[in-house]
Amino acid sequence: MASTLKQFKAHALRKPAVRKAYDQLADEFAFLDEVLKARKSSGLTQADVAERIGTTQSAIARLESPTSGHSPSVGTLQKYARALGFKLQIRLIPEASTKSQTRRHS
Repeated sequence: MASTLKQFKAHALRKPAVRKAYDQLADEFAFLDEVLKARKSSGLTQADVAERIGTTQSAIARLESPTSGHSPSVGTLQKYARALGFKLQIRLIPEASTKSQTRRHS
């Protein structure tokens, strides 16, 4: 089944519109991957995290879901990170295509 999924993904990504949408979501999926890895490494369930933060398991599920359309606040992400024994760090990193533009407008 894994090779079938890989084949489907490879076929779908050949379509320019699919590739564009996929690329636009890359940062969000990378962030969600980090969130899930952090929770897994902490050994906590969604219910455990919810209890530590003072919210519900369903709220944690929405925070961890790529399809919820929910954008948690920085404060919520800080609480989530602390509940896992982590520290939230947010950085702005220049995109390769905007480095030259930034220098011209400085």
